[in-house]
Amino acid sequence: MAITITEAAASRVASFLENRGKGIGLRLGVRTSGCSGMAYVLEFVDQLDEGDQIFEEKGVKIIIDAKSMVYLDGTELDFAKEGLNEGFQFNNPNVSSECGCGESFNV
Repeated sequence: MAITITEAAASRVASFLENRGKGIGLRLGVRTSGCSGMAYVLEFVDQLDEGDQIFEEKGVKIIIDAKSMVYLDGTELDFAKEGLNEGFQFNNPNVSSECGCGESFNV
């Protein structure tokens, strides 16, 4: 089981944490939502929960709860700028389909 992060995403997460002034890392999770069934959740972590798995790469910690790990195993977190848009991208090998708007997925 593994989660990876690109240099661009690691730099962005580190910058967010530095500007915030506190935090252990970034939580990556999933929740039931959207037209395809699941959506990604990103949030800062100040305190670990029991059962959290920590993946540290490029100086950044990505924290994932046990329930989300089933859906996120093998995912690469990236950050991209395309024109005026920028944001995190999830390269998840477990996704079988995505909704047309790109906000949710199914495994």
